[in-house]
Amino acid sequence: MSDFFQQAQQLFTYTQSLRRDFHMHPELGFHEIRTGGIVAKELEALGIEVTKGVGKTGVVGLLEGEKPGPTLLLRFDMDALPITEDTGAEYTSQNPGVMHACGHDGHTAIGLTVAKILHAHRNELAGTIKFCFQPSEEGNNGEDVGGAEMMMRDGVLDAPKVDMSLSLHLWNEKPLGWLGIAGGPVMAGADIFSIKITGKGGHGAIPQQTVDPVVAAAQIINALQTIV
Repeated sequence: MSDFFQQAQQLFTYTQSLRRDFHMHPELGFHEIRTGGIVAKELEALGIEVTKGVGKTGVVGLLEGEKPGPTLLLRFDMDALPITEDTGAEYTSQNPGVMHACGHDGHTAIGLTVAKILHAHRNELAGTIKFCFQPSEEGNNGEDVGGAEMMMRDGVLDAPKVDMSLSLHLWNEKPLGWLGIAGGPVMAGADIFSIKITGKGGHGAIPQQTVDPVVAAAQIINALQTIV
């Protein structure tokens, strides 16, 4: 295990350079053309079998070990957010109105670093590693589903069939070097739903005989906010 940590340290400049490049050139969900291109190029340079266009702009790399075994999927998200960056960093976003504000630039760089390390140890692997670089984790961005569902529709969990999946997320509130692992779900999911409020019109002088949908909506919003 210490050998893996040493190799990660040796690849620090590689990881940092990739992360800062991705940060300077953020792309929204299902538009990760440049990012996906770099990912594919780096994986292909290692001799890893690459499939592009999985889930529109996703990239999948397949690394087979010397011995038979299960298939482990390692998932890294690539998309940025529609936010204007104002950090003053020397590697600040060059794409106006788009920013890597959720760490996916780091996730993608980490994924490529992990690919380098595991490729160097491929003779020791029993099984297959499927590197999944996912588009549009932040939402569906105009499509009917998000990036994960889109990749599953394209068969990312098949050929070979995935036995286990692992992912990670950066967390800037924790100290450098901190690592958290949980045996079950870690973060809540996000769902979207619509509420239809039907009011009743009337004269402004007799509001007590009407049903004001604006007031009802305000009450609902206040009530929902008390849940958190």
